[in-house]
Amino acid sequence: MRGIPGRATGCLLLAALLLVTACTGGSPTEPATATTTTGPTTTTASTTATTATAPVGSAGPFSATDIAWLQLTVAMNERLLPVLDLVSSRTTDPAWRTFAARLGTGHHADLSTARRLLAESGAPATSPHEGHDMPGMVTDEELTALRSATGVAFQRRAGQHVRAHLDQAIRIAAAEQRVGTHPATTALASAVIRTGNTDLAGLGRLDRP
Repeated sequence: MRGIPGRATGCLLLAALLLVTACTGGSPTEPATATTTTGPTTTTASTTATTATAPVGSAGPFSATDIAWLQLTVAMNERLLPVLDLVSSRTTDPAWRTFAARLGTGHHADLSTARRLLAESGAPATSPHEGHDMPGMVTDEELTALRSATGVAFQRRAGQHVRAHLDQAIRIAAAEQRVGTHPATTALASAVIRTGNTDLAGLGRLDRP
């Protein structure tokens, strides 16, 4: 059975992006590639700007890595925001409510920026990650379980999901920061890393007895 070309490409670029995060040495300019074989045809996705298609936006060219990271950032934020929306109705803890409200505001802003940059790049509006459960993403089953929890039990579960999201968001943003080429996109990645580390510290304070 043949796969959907757009989805296959998105998964290849995602694999290439995550491959970069596993590298602890070497030059940032060395190409990181992910290869998949479907039947007789082998396809390779590269994270370097010189070998990837580079749509042009208002602030310069977008590399395939830029687009892959933006699409994944949109998908991840769309999965986290429903969790944050539950906080005000599932717990009365004022610290948790304040934290979730601040985190939600920041993620809404990042989501808006990522969507705008994707529109500028000319990338397809349909996310190749739609319907996929990847690291850092809250699944439908997990969201359902959260809706049935309250108080400390909810806070514990929500905290686990928020931490997983932030850890993965920082990880892939670091890859984009290393090999991305579009200035506004790499700037967003830098902001995600900076605020993500701050949010992890805030979450750690919430976890203390």
